[in-house]
Amino acid sequence: MRLLQVTMHELPWKMKRFSSRSTLRGQKGFSEIDLKLEMVSQDALRRTLFPLGGLTKDFVKKIAAENRLHHVLKKKESMGICFVGKRNFENFILQYLQPRPGKFISIEDSEVLGTHKGWFLYTLGQRAKIGGLREPWYVVEKDGTKGDVLVAPRTDHPALYRDLLRTGRVHWIAEEPPAALVRDKMMECHFRFRHQMALVPCVLTLNQDGTVWVTAVKAVRGLTLGQFAVFYKGDECLGSGKILRLGPSAYTLQKGRSRAGVATEGSGDGHSDSPGLGPTR
Repeated sequence: MRLLQVTMHELPWKMKRFSSRSTLRGQKGFSEIDLKLEMVSQDALRRTLFPLGGLTKDFVKKIAAENRLHHVLKKKESMGICFVGKRNFENFILQYLQPRPGKFISIEDSEVLGTHKGWFLYTLGQRAKIGGLREPWYVVEKDGTKGDVLVAPRTDHPALYRDLLRTGRVHWIAEEPPAALVRDKMMECHFRFRHQMALVPCVLTLNQDGTVWVTAVKAVRGLTLGQFAVFYKGDECLGSGKILRLGPSAYTLQKGRSRAGVATEGSGDGHSDSPGLGPTR
């Protein structure tokens, strides 16, 4: 049987000063390896081996077929909750958390559309299962105090889109933080917060505490607190930061513009630490 093992020295990894290493985006066909390594320390990366190296999934399957490893070829892709498998998410969570009934409320007119077993069962952007409604509604906000889940009609409703977020302290993989960001306090790059989503052009603004504001060039659907924004420059994964704060949705901004005549110059928006950056809305 032909066995392949590729060490770090045989991989197309970029070298940085002081022998540090940075990761590259995963090869086509594989799970994005950068989304698994973006919080790993330099010390660990220097001692890590990646047996599959730069091989694509199709090529690995070809090797398996040549060696008659048919059980490998027939094995289904890993789906569902990581390390748990594909199962009913609601039933699984309710084995560990007590139900906290609440209401589904329309973000447009505050109408109560139905009830649910717990706001923690939903993530922003997903379709809300509301009985008795023909058209689909989607989760746009959650109120953990009241237990309400705010929903909006249509998968492209502006309440689902935001272009500003703030992370916790960023973990930089190879250079902490990048020299260009330190010098200019701003840096253009790309980010993603979900597996296999397209990279989004953005501008990072560095804060004194090591956190960053991320201003996307275009509004992004379903930004969610608690997930990690992972940053890239070209093919290089720079690092990541946990999303701790979200800017207003496009829907909120639209409503604000409709009431613009009421605002006065210098009144502010209550967010004094906002970067004041971003595309013209």
